[in-house]
Amino acid sequence: MPSILKSLSLIADPTRVRILLLLKQEELSVAELQEVLALPQSNISAQLAKLKSAGLVTDRRSGKNRLYQLDEPSSKDKAAHEHFIALMEAAGGELKEAKKDESALKVVLRKRTRSAQAYFDTLAGKFGRHYIPGRSWKGLGETLLKLLPPLIIADLGAGEGTLSQLLAQRAEKVIAVDNSEKMVAYGADLASKHGFKNLEYRLGDIEEPPIDPGSVDLVFLSQALHHALNPERAIRAAHGILKPGGRIVILDLLKHQFEKARELYADVWLGFSEAELHEMLGKVGFKSVETSVVHRESQSPHFQTVLAMADRV
Repeated sequence: MPSILKSLSLIADPTRVRILLLLKQEELSVAELQEVLALPQSNISAQLAKLKSAGLVTDRRSGKNRLYQLDEPSSKDKAAHEHFIALMEAAGGELKEAKKDESALKVVLRKRTRSAQAYFDTLAGKFGRHYIPGRSWKGLGETLLKLLPPLIIADLGAGEGTLSQLLAQRAEKVIAVDNSEKMVAYGADLASKHGFKNLEYRLGDIEEPPIDPGSVDLVFLSQALHHALNPERAIRAAHGILKPGGRIVILDLLKHQFEKARELYADVWLGFSEAELHEMLGKVGFKSVETSVVHRESQSPHFQTVLAMADRV
């Protein structure tokens, strides 16, 4: 263990405190730390070098990566180590970024788990690439929809209502909300032609949906959140209209750098990272938050789709 004065000097830097708090929980690579902390790789590597030199951090080789962890103290240093950890945690309590790091770490660890399944994913990814009579994504999707229980569903930012009409095949009721009068009129006309009596279109904003509080079982925000002026407010509104035990499902773009999307598609936000969705959902009161990247387009700019789900307790 370093001396008391050196320890105090080391945790005087907020980045080092954040790194130590993360390594106390999990062994992490530089790339994983970079994703959690949203800081340059050079900065993180420099801080790790200082912590390693001070004897607070050790590392080991794992394949192509080097994994870092908090050093285990010897028996004679155990008391000093415990005091240092308590001091470090107290310092972390003063950093607002530390709470965000907790959410981002969960996302990184889930990604690690998914990466460990790479071989299986490669095999599973062949679905749809080779022709087999009778097998299709449409057939699979229709089957899964039939398995849904008869719920009251809100489709916020529904557009012309393709998803709403699919859900209406099984739902008790679907309320499709959109802020475009033409979209609402078009969707309502299409629903009428297809005989969906349990599908209702309403004109309104996803940040203030015209739906009674605590009245729906499931809320969908499908490629709608990146059009919201205030995404957190939209998620909070979804929380408000859900019944206790209800669920929110968000399908949106993973955070990207394709600036032309603002002009081409009227996008307000350039997607969201898994950590950002996790943080917003948790902040408004949702529990059991799950996120994953479920699709990547093969053509440039290679948009990716992120799925987030959570429960209203």
